[in-house]
Amino acid sequence: MAKDMSILVCLLLMAMDIVAGILGIEAEIAQNKVKHLKMWIFECRDPSYQAFKLGLAAAVILALAHILANLIGGCICMWSRDDFAKASANKQLAVTSLIFSWIILAVGFSMLITGTLANSRSRKSCGLSHHRVLSIGGILCFIHGLFVVAYYVSAKAAEKENRPTPQTAAPA
Repeated sequence: MAKDMSILVCLLLMAMDIVAGILGIEAEIAQNKVKHLKMWIFECRDPSYQAFKLGLAAAVILALAHILANLIGGCICMWSRDDFAKASANKQLAVTSLIFSWIILAVGFSMLITGTLANSRSRKSCGLSHHRVLSIGGILCFIHGLFVVAYYVSAKAAEKENRPTPQTAAPA
């Protein structure tokens, strides 16, 4: 039964990140449908409420997927390079994928929020163009999904390695 739950959790995490990625790309498409005037690197664009809603939904789903993976995956802590060198391969993979997932979350989330804020209703002024910010954030959601699944699987494998195995009783 535990294997079935792991597969379901992995599928849920990937589905959440895929949905967030698709929403980010759809937000970029909606943003490109509004009229705009481009002058070199400056741009005057009307905000797109549809792009705002899609970008915000993508950012929220990305954050929820990351929180869920970290809560269900458990805590894998290492305090020094010596701990990392002495750890099992599963634990090393868990820590590495956790670090990369945090980095991708920071970059992808900030790109989605930047693109979303550029489409808020209060932003009708001209400024620097934010081309492809939402679509790059959406693509990073897909990559984030790979790393959080790798973290979850390797963290559960490392946890299973550390569990004491039940000893069979010796015959008398």
